[in-house]
Amino acid sequence: MKQKLVPLYPEEERGLLSFGKRSRPGETLIQSFLFFCAAISIFTTLGIIVVLGTESLSFFKEVTLWEFFTTTAWQPTIGQFGILPLLSSTLVTSFLAMLVALPLGLGVAIYLAEYASERMRETLKPILEVLAGVPTIVYGYFALTVVTPFLRGLFGSETVEVYNTLSAGLVMGILILPLISSMCEDALSSVPRSLREAAYAMGAT
Repeated sequence: MKQKLVPLYPEEERGLLSFGKRSRPGETLIQSFLFFCAAISIFTTLGIIVVLGTESLSFFKEVTLWEFFTTTAWQPTIGQFGILPLLSSTLVTSFLAMLVALPLGLGVAIYLAEYASERMRETLKPILEVLAGVPTIVYGYFALTVVTPFLRGLFGSETVEVYNTLSAGLVMGILILPLISSMCEDALSSVPRSLREAAYAMGAT
């Protein structure tokens, strides 16, 4: 026959249970504050979506989608709202950035993962992570004040304009270089040793 366990001090047990269920004023205040912060972020995002949506609808009532994507000029002052030159410039700039960042970033990652000493890796890896956090406005100012004058002096001011795609692509490649180097180095360092030994056994160098 099973025996029922009786607490030695039932009054104290009831007091502890009621104390655990009782909400504290400070805890309720903190929960309300956190809920308020979450609500602000949600309503801010919804407000941005609503404003952009309403403004976009009013814009496309005057400009058709065909004109928006096929017009070759973006001059709002005279009523030309073609996004085609913006898209083409973005694609060209991104292509130039990849040409700069991918080979250099992969080379830096291979050096850090395979050839650099532990001391060198511990020195360079934090530098790359710090460079990845530099604001983009700094790189833009560098492109405008350093890279563009250099290109204009090298190729001539008649050939290279002040706002050109080449300097933007080069500096964008420098911008994403630390990120690509860090991510590739993490990927190479996470390869299991068994796979490395298997690759060596198959003739890899």
